[in-house]
Amino acid sequence: MSDPLSQHTDYGQLPLNDADVLDDPLEQFRLWLANATDSHVSEPNAMVLSTVDAEGSPSSRTVLLRAIDTAGFEFFTNYSSIKGRELLANPAAALVFPWYAIHRQVLVQGTARPVAAALSDQYFATRPRGSQIAAHASEQSQPIASRALLEQRVTEIEEEFEGSDVPRPDDWGGFVIEPHTIEFWQGRSSRLHDRVRFVRAASGGWERMRLQP
Repeated sequence: MSDPLSQHTDYGQLPLNDADVLDDPLEQFRLWLANATDSHVSEPNAMVLSTVDAEGSPSSRTVLLRAIDTAGFEFFTNYSSIKGRELLANPAAALVFPWYAIHRQVLVQGTARPVAAALSDQYFATRPRGSQIAAHASEQSQPIASRALLEQRVTEIEEEFEGSDVPRPDDWGGFVIEPHTIEFWQGRSSRLHDRVRFVRAASGGWERMRLQP
């Protein structure tokens, strides 16, 4: 049996040339997201979100990007979950888009803020009914004695809203991560990777630099 810790992948010679990087990092992100989608990367909108608790201890989990615009990177969650509570108390956040199959990553650092309630209502209305029911049934991140109790709660919520629309729970909604750094990482042979970072300037524009691998 092969040792997974000793494996080495040659990331090839596809370059990230300065001339090929757009001046707007959000537009560059959209381009790379489209590339990942066209390359059949599994769940290209999946991103690892890192937050920090009151004691300074970090935690990470995977969430799904649901929108990208001039404000930043938008996702939805339960505000009472671990990530929700941490972001409301400390808005510092980091994102990683791990597109391993195409030897690319995008790394984001920024500040989180809740989106408007109307926007959360609008998105919640588009979710599959089962997901809407689950948002009511699950007290996300809280302990539960068994899976059976969770499924019982799902049945109760289904009966409660039978024949009617499922409203958005008060503690469920969106966050937008407003980026202050965005880095594009392209894997290269011999670990001589290409890294181009954008940093938000005081003027509101972006400053670009190339980083050593």
